[in-house]
Amino acid sequence: MNVIADLCVIPIGVGVSVSKYVAECERVLEEAGLSYRLHAYGTNIEGDWDKVMAAVKECHERVHQMGADRISSSLKLGTRIDREQSMQDKGASEQLRDTSGMQSGSQSRRGFAGMSRPFKKSQRGV
Repeated sequence: MNVIADLCVIPIGVGVSVSKYVAECERVLEEAGLSYRLHAYGTNIEGDWDKVMAAVKECHERVHQMGADRISSSLKLGTRIDREQSMQDKGASEQLRDTSGMQSGSQSRRGFAGMSRPFKKSQRGV
């Protein structure tokens, strides 16, 4: 089963900058061969359920190995079985609804993640 996930890993007690931890988790996703996109407050990940969950676990293990004694994470998951859907499909669907005027206030709902831009494997977000 495929899943689209939104993951935010927060190492606690490591100081203000977490960029090296984000970079390490990005390496984990690259090594796993998963499609992902970093955004302002997390990372969207797409792939096989087991591979995504294994990558989330590996992110935690590596961040702990880097010296973070505690980690707080949030994980949102979406699956569907009626049809296949990718992150790119979801972004295109949101953009279509925005341009057709069917969805009001969607810019604030999307925030700064730039969901209307196409998703690409390994593309860094804003």
